Amino acid sequence: MTQPLRWGFGLSPDSLPVLQRLLSNGLIDRIALPPSEQHWPAGSVAAFLSEEWGRSSAFVAVGACGAITRLIAPHLSDKDRDPAVVVLDPAGRFVVPVLGGHGAGGEALAQAIAASLAGEAVLTGSSQHRGQLALDAFGRAWGWRRGNGDWDGLIKATQRGAAPLCEHYQGQSLWQKLDGLQALLNSSAGADSDAAHRLVVDSRCGDGCRWHPPVLWLGIGCERGTSLSLLERAVAETLQRQGLAAEAVAGLASATRKADEPALLQLAERHGWPLRCFSSAALAAVTVPNPSTVVLAELGTASVAEAAALRASGPGSRLLQEKHIERAGAGERGAATIAIGAAASQWAPQRGQLHLVGSGPGRLDLLTADARRALSESCVWVGYGLYLDLLEPLRRPDQLRRDGQLTQERQRCQEALALACQGLTVALISSGESGIYGMAGLALEQWQALAEGDRPGFSVHPGISALQLAAARAGAPLMHDFCTISLSDRLTPWDVIERRLCAAAAGDFVVALYNPRSRGRDWQLGRARELLLAGRPGHTPVVLARQLGRVDEAVSLSTLADLPIEQVDMLTLVLVGNSTSRVSGGRMVTPRGYPGAELS
Repeated sequence: MTQPLRWGFGLSPDSLPVLQRLLSNGLIDRIALPPSEQHWPAGSVAAFLSEEWGRSSAFVAVGACGAITRLIAPHLSDKDRDPAVVVLDPAGRFVVPVLGGHGAGGEALAQAIAASLAGEAVLTGSSQHRGQLALDAFGRAWGWRRGNGDWDGLIKATQRGAAPLCEHYQGQSLWQKLDGLQALLNSSAGADSDAAHRLVVDSRCGDGCRWHPPVLWLGIGCERGTSLSLLERAVAETLQRQGLAAEAVAGLASATRKADEPALLQLAERHGWPLRCFSSAALAAVTVPNPSTVVLAELGTASVAEAAALRASGPGSRLLQEKHIERAGAGERGAATIAIGAAASQWAPQRGQLHLVGSGPGRLDLLTADARRALSESCVWVGYGLYLDLLEPLRRPDQLRRDGQLTQERQRCQEALALACQGLTVALISSGESGIYGMAGLALEQWQALAEGDRPGFSVHPGISALQLAAARAGAPLMHDFCTISLSDRLTPWDVIERRLCAAAAGDFVVALYNPRSRGRDWQLGRARELLLAGRPGHTPVVLARQLGRVDEAVSLSTLADLPIEQVDMLTLVLVGNSTSRVSGGRMVTPRGYPGAELS
């Protein structure tokens, strides 16, 4: 199934720079340009919209809202089929979703664009105004697909003050803790529940407005050359017999020898389902209720459909439908075996995304645009409580906060990765830069330990490190080679740390000391000073930068010989100059070159 495009276009030449930024950031797929790259000829924008409207998921337009509204008006059909339309000014200061805010994801796209451009999403929907959950839109970030139901009626009922009836049967249940849902329920306190309008999270078809989590994996084995129509019929009839929704299917699974089967590939492409194929050894290790000696003799595993369905459904899966054989009908070829596996909660790594976010030193104006966008797109934020507190002003009611303890980095990584494997978009947050003494390395190691097909998307979003901000506050101390060394021996043996300190002293590096001193580890900084003094003079300037980017920020200058060790704690970064560093006018500078060198 070809992905619908997100188009960007503008009504004047000054729209191109912001559209190019959106294209490079992956927020639009293509830019529609006038033939002369100046003004559109009369009627050409309307012709472009007419051609692309029905096969596009979104249009991001740069121009006046009124002009864009008149252009799209002739193409409007209904809210379930129209694409999203988002309008912004040429500077990207204001981003307005004018069409498809919920159903087509216009509000989410506007929020991502605003975060990327450091602008403001102008949202006028009542759920946003009240801080309430948009029941017809929030599930996408959780990896769900929207099913049938009177969604319009449900939204109108909640706007009237009726308490929504929320029923959860399958899938990740953490959504029930969202602030936006609680706000919606609390606003309805005292009002009668509207039994005619229910929100149901389940893999099954039925009454109510249904979100379908990615719970089901279809295990399929088939003869070579089996017809696509046979596979389509087998899938549809099997789901119907069980009362299951096709929207709850996370993907297809089979044996490696079927990875090039044309009909299987066409089935996956047509429905947008990933195809997982497993080796015979991997399938043979799965216990199934209906093993076949014939299949064992041919493929080296006693089961394809059942074993593949269970294996693809993730940890703790169960078989919801034992294998069923479908044979060719009139005009068809081959035969197929189909089974259905059900995930313990939900399992769709291909839909999930794990964002490693560096939150910077703490001030929101020091948060990078890339990090803001990742936070905006994530439905769950995982991190140490203090870091989440600093970012709390940016969290929306439809985003869940998961606090962790300071020393439980591994557990936080495991939780964030598990949620992403279930199909959620998750932000795992470190202070400063996540790739510098942050969570990126540990999370990546755990991600690499997963089987390739069980890995969600993984991306690292840089932040401003304490080293960078300390240098900016002090002057220009990093103009020559420098290194960073953590004095914490919790993860690194002290003898290794000492060797690195000696090497830094011998190499005359500017040295940034992280984790310099705690209550239970109060001697290491003195030893570090001793080792550095062996390679540079006592008057070498030192910067002490504490609580950088926060309310109690304090930056002071000292020397290596007179370093006030008792004033240093774990919230302090110690920046030690090299032999050429000097202080003048209260600012520290390390010259770009050594004496006798020439800058070119």
